[in-house]
Amino acid sequence: MEKSILIRNVATIGITIVIVAVVVKNTSIWNYVRSTPAYWFLADNVGVPALRQLDPEVAHKLTILALKHKMGPVESEQAATLETTVWGLNFRNPVGLAAGFDKQALAMDGLLKLGFGFIEIGGVTPQPQPGNPKPRMFRLTEDKSVINRFGLNSDGQEAVAARLANFQKQPHLGIVGVNLAKNTTSNDIIGDYKQGVRSLGGNVDFIVLNVSCPNVAWTSELSKDGDELANMVCAVKQERDAYLTNPKPPILIKLGPNMNDDAKKHMAEIAMHCEVDGLVVANTTSERPETLQSKHSKETGGLSGPPVKQAALQTLRDMYRLTNGKIPIIGVGGIESGADAYERIRAGASLLEIYTALVYKGPGLVPKIKRDLAALLHKDGFDSVADAVGVDTK
Repeated sequence: MEKSILIRNVATIGITIVIVAVVVKNTSIWNYVRSTPAYWFLADNVGVPALRQLDPEVAHKLTILALKHKMGPVESEQAATLETTVWGLNFRNPVGLAAGFDKQALAMDGLLKLGFGFIEIGGVTPQPQPGNPKPRMFRLTEDKSVINRFGLNSDGQEAVAARLANFQKQPHLGIVGVNLAKNTTSNDIIGDYKQGVRSLGGNVDFIVLNVSCPNVAWTSELSKDGDELANMVCAVKQERDAYLTNPKPPILIKLGPNMNDDAKKHMAEIAMHCEVDGLVVANTTSERPETLQSKHSKETGGLSGPPVKQAALQTLRDMYRLTNGKIPIIGVGGIESGADAYERIRAGASLLEIYTALVYKGPGLVPKIKRDLAALLHKDGFDSVADAVGVDTK
């Protein structure tokens, strides 16, 4: 089918759905429609393929818009086996959405209704910043991967804080965390992160310190200076303890997938010294495997998807071992199936995040991962996710 015809047909379907949504004003009825297999089928097999015909950033904005306006599918049930408790927080399931998808906290309810146990919004900077020039997002279709160099485009903490505060006033399912970053032009790393804790910490369930984004120069410089990184992490944790009342949101640090052994050991030492609550392993990578086939493979930016899977998995194993399994880890990077999710859990992840696989497999991937994960846990005799964490690394 020609691209123009496909887009026209999908636009017709989209307009029809919008009209139905407007006519069906009863929320419960519309939610039921969105939970039907037919609606999920349309999302995965019509909507997502059509979006892939568009510029990646335009497609992403349309996806956020649809989710914001309650046009996404709604999951209706899940296995109780997947419920898990980490940091005293009760997660409906361990499958979350990685930072970078809903940077501006615009579609939180729609995303949670897809069946995620939690979502991580951001990265959010203190002041608004536009990020890098366009184009800055590329699909590597042959590799089922994405390269982005957004450069931490953000609406800023004030705008995001208002959205979070409003969201927390509404009934909702699931856990919401925030990924913090500093402004590119700022010279006050510690001050920027502290401001993020004060501005956003009261309306989120956990906080992630982004110290490994490959699309801005300051994170690579920060990671090279272990003392500065340790001072920053400890200072931010102290700010949380002094400024926020109970329950205090856990503080996590997000690590890259390509650290050498010495860097991993040092990161583990910092995490334990500062008594951080968790780790996110791992971020996108600036490295380019020789196996990449796409014409976009030479674009600069952070590569995500299957090519980063093994590096992220090995980093997870190493960090779990180096921290003696005492610091909960969110495993992320190249997860695209229930088997991948299960492997990360057995390697040491208490929770998981996905992103890039959604671009190619659609929202139906979320319930599928959960179904397959529950089946694998049952097959191996585990009564819960927590029972399986780290069994291959201990």
